[in-house]
Amino acid sequence: MSESDGMDDVVDGGLRQSLMIASRIAETLARRRQESQRQQEHQDAQVAHEAQARLAAERSAAHAALAPVEKEQWWDKAQPNDIATAHAVAEGWKDHDPTALAASEKIRQEVLTRYGIDTHDVGKDAAYLESGIQSITTEKARLDAMARSQEAQRKAAAEQEKAMQLLAAARAEELRAQAETLAPEMERHQVPVEYLANPELAQALQTAHSAKTPAAVAAADATVQERLFLIGKDGVNGPDIEQLRNETTTNINGAGDSHFQDPAFVKAAKDMHEAKLLAEGGFTGSERTPVEARYERAEKELFARLEGVGREIENRVTSSDGSRLKDQGLKTESTSAAGYGSAEHHEKFADTLTNTGASETQIRGRLAAARSEGTHPNTAVTMGKGAAKARKSRTGAAVGAERGENGLSR
Repeated sequence: MSESDGMDDVVDGGLRQSLMIASRIAETLARRRQESQRQQEHQDAQVAHEAQARLAAERSAAHAALAPVEKEQWWDKAQPNDIATAHAVAEGWKDHDPTALAASEKIRQEVLTRYGIDTHDVGKDAAYLESGIQSITTEKARLDAMARSQEAQRKAAAEQEKAMQLLAAARAEELRAQAETLAPEMERHQVPVEYLANPELAQALQTAHSAKTPAAVAAADATVQERLFLIGKDGVNGPDIEQLRNETTTNINGAGDSHFQDPAFVKAAKDMHEAKLLAEGGFTGSERTPVEARYERAEKELFARLEGVGREIENRVTSSDGSRLKDQGLKTESTSAAGYGSAEHHEKFADTLTNTGASETQIRGRLAAARSEGTHPNTAVTMGKGAAKARKSRTGAAVGAERGENGLSR
């Protein structure tokens, strides 16, 4: 054996040792990267969970603040600050929550009837609304919104927050008292106390508590199970407006943002959403109100509201041009009827809405409704055309599975 052979062994041994050390370093770095990635994913999930929990808590607090506005006794005793607080909460949540949207409309009707103030003109300025109501009730006109100082606004915000806390505490106490009454039913169905914040579930438990016959108890229990299933899908507060908007506009032609300012339209969308979930979950409903019939009723209401809201927008934004349109005569009317539904007609109609001050959302909503109607209004009246109707759905046990695969039916 030569001396060179020994050197080769030394070199080979050193190289192998270097490679092993490099391999261990690479493994260590890889494990550190994996650990760092796992920590980052855990932190992201924790942040998302905390944000979702905060949103759910804020939404529940808003529901508690708005619950009294549906009671006439509350309106008889409510102070201006109480009404302003409820209005601010409803305005802040109405674009995201069906309950807040319905409460906003209730507040608008009551304030307009009792004090002659339209909350649409007030917007989200709760302090302005409070001052306006106070001025009317005390027969004083002392409102000057532009002169309010920053300190006054801070105090108003602090008072509103305090009122929210008091309302939330009162609501929590109300739920505890209700839980004591419904304890047997809640234990039987394993219902947490916080679930009583869902009004439909609370009503179903109350019905089960008051039922006297086995048949009535069974029917109420079935309703409780439906509500628990829906809470498992949508949470205690139910679906928000954004979720209903995305689902409905995807499946219903002509549905736009403007329609989701109508509480009745949102309620129909929610009813159809819940019926779809129940059908997919295997629920059949009762003999008197099967799930399929509930779905079809909600779908029919959606189409009726779709047409009604579109015509309401058209009448509102074009009313200022009524006298000018009357003077155009029968010749213009005949020409417009011939071109009704064409691209040129829709373009001219959009220009008319713009000139009358309609918002972009109103224009899009009315154009969507107009494109779904190919008949001129005068011709439609002559023909006796009725409101749009939903196609009859197939009957049978397969309806839940079929709608689960294909989405909403038309």
